[in-house]
Amino acid sequence: MIERHVTFHVRPKKGKEFTRFFEEEYQPAMAKTEGFLKAELLKERNTDQDFVMILRFESIDTAAVWRASSEHAELKPHLKSLYDGSELRVLELVI
Repeated sequence: MIERHVTFHVRPKKGKEFTRFFEEEYQPAMAKTEGFLKAELLKERNTDQDFVMILRFESIDTAAVWRASSEHAELKPHLKSLYDGSELRVLELVI
């Protein structure tokens, strides 16, 4: 199993739209991908601009299927319009 932790620095006053987009569009589309396990969205406690998506997939290959999908390509422009920068960490389950 792998987890992708993506930290997003959401544009000012876009936090609610970012949350809605994740809940209503991004996560449901991702959930249709074979090998998808779970997605969560966390918000930094003391700010409305830093969010972390935790995405779980069976393997690095199944995560790549989502990133290469037409659904991801269609959603990506809207997602990118909501944030100024992001950082990615990919973690693999050891035990």
